[in-house]
Amino acid sequence: MSHHLRCSLDRLREDLLALGQIGRNPDDKGLYRMAFTEADMEARRWLLDRLRAAGADAKLDGAANVVGRWEGADGDLPTIVIGSHIDSVPAGGIFDGSLGVLAGLECMRALRDAEVKLSRPVELVAFSDEEGRFGGMFGVQAYTGQLTLNDVESMKDPDGVSLVDAMKACDLVPSLAMEAARKPDRIAAFLELHIEQGPVLEAQRTDIGVVLGISGIFKWKVKLLGKADHAGTSPMDMRSDAFMGLADFAHEIPRIIEEDGSERSRLTVGKVDLVPGHPHTVPGEAVFTLVGRDTEPDVLRELAKSCRKVLSAIARRHRLYFEFEEMSWLEPRPCDASIATAFRSAAERLSLSHIDMPSGAGHDTQFMTDVTRAGMIFVPSANGVSHAPDEWTAWEDVHNGANCLLQALLDVDAGSEGETLETGG
Repeated sequence: MSHHLRCSLDRLREDLLALGQIGRNPDDKGLYRMAFTEADMEARRWLLDRLRAAGADAKLDGAANVVGRWEGADGDLPTIVIGSHIDSVPAGGIFDGSLGVLAGLECMRALRDAEVKLSRPVELVAFSDEEGRFGGMFGVQAYTGQLTLNDVESMKDPDGVSLVDAMKACDLVPSLAMEAARKPDRIAAFLELHIEQGPVLEAQRTDIGVVLGISGIFKWKVKLLGKADHAGTSPMDMRSDAFMGLADFAHEIPRIIEEDGSERSRLTVGKVDLVPGHPHTVPGEAVFTLVGRDTEPDVLRELAKSCRKVLSAIARRHRLYFEFEEMSWLEPRPCDASIATAFRSAAERLSLSHIDMPSGAGHDTQFMTDVTRAGMIFVPSANGVSHAPDEWTAWEDVHNGANCLLQALLDVDAGSEGETLETGG
């Protein structure tokens, strides 16, 4: 009987559109719900109300994760956790993260309406700061016990705002983040639904992407330091032009990936500041971000090593000093095979097409893999667009993803996804 259960698209659509109004900028239509801003906290209060209306015991934990809990028939069993995040990048879209949280909520309402009680407790978690305003994935790192007090006290955003100050401004106590940690043996599994944020599923006309692993990511702040000079009086061959060093490095990126990367490698210079930043002055400093990604730990390390060597050589060539600060390093993570099996069998029962694929973006799932059996699925993103106001996923795909999540949840609860759950991870 439970295999015929379906989520209500009307309720899910209503929730997505309502949450999509919180932090929305009327000018560019983008969401500005960055972690620990007033809009972010308003969204968390909204979600707590929604969870309580659906019968959950809901709270904000010490790391500002929204946690909604429904007890199962057997309270002694470890918990199944589902969820994602509801914070956004600046000018973000309404589906990124929010779909996984609100689809999880709708799964629990569908079970309630059908009077189906799971044997295990279920927790729905909206993790805080998944988008990395403060450099990592703060909420899930706290939840999985991978956060130190030193992390909490040293985290800063790109504008130099400290996490401690941002939390205090929201009437939160930063040190309580340490108390968000859960015991791994009390977590049975973690399931996440997310939009793809890329073009593959749409191009292949496929309903569901079953994620096999998540790319690791390193993020550097790089400085090339030269000498600021008058743009008219300093000869070209006597300059220490920091921008020329950056330009040379940008041209080397394809070669670095060809020689030391893989087809899943990505290197991106995303933010650049030139100092002093005057039209008639040769830049004495180029400060930029460099983000590298790959699904294999060894390849990620090789990419980083190669970038360092190339930057050193370019600095010598242009009479520059080179320094970098590693702002974050997230190791690649494989997803659990039995959870992937549960998602595939759910898709097949629902007659949805599916493919296995890697995730080039980081997700909360990658930290959950350290403490339990964790996996995730993608649904298509229109034109592959994400982190932008015109991010869109067709409502049919939204419904398919929610129903696939629901069916996989039922399988994991029943222990019928190909591996016993009694160990709890």
